[in-house]
Amino acid sequence: MFILAGLCEIGGGYLVWLWLREGKSIRVAGAGAIILIIYGIIPPFQPAHFGRVYAAYGGIFVVLSILWGWKIDKITPDRYDLIGGLICLLGVSVIMYWPRNI
Repeated sequence: MFILAGLCEIGGGYLVWLWLREGKSIRVAGAGAIILIIYGIIPPFQPAHFGRVYAAYGGIFVVLSILWGWKIDKITPDRYDLIGGLICLLGVSVIMYWPRNI
């Protein structure tokens, strides 16, 4: 679910970016908007509270954004991108999976 949501958020945002920044068709923006709506529907299916889910998504989005930039925009991540991404994934693990006494 995290990866699907991340791809929808980044992919939809990227299509709107292409429309606004690179003069692509309004249809590209429309497709991006639809994908962003789908992104908004995905988080309620996660087994955690809203704030926790969105905090964890933030970390996943950072990593997916680095990968998107590498594969789509051809910007190779440097060591600091990789270190930051690993720190984010560690944070996601703590937020979502650390045992709690509730």
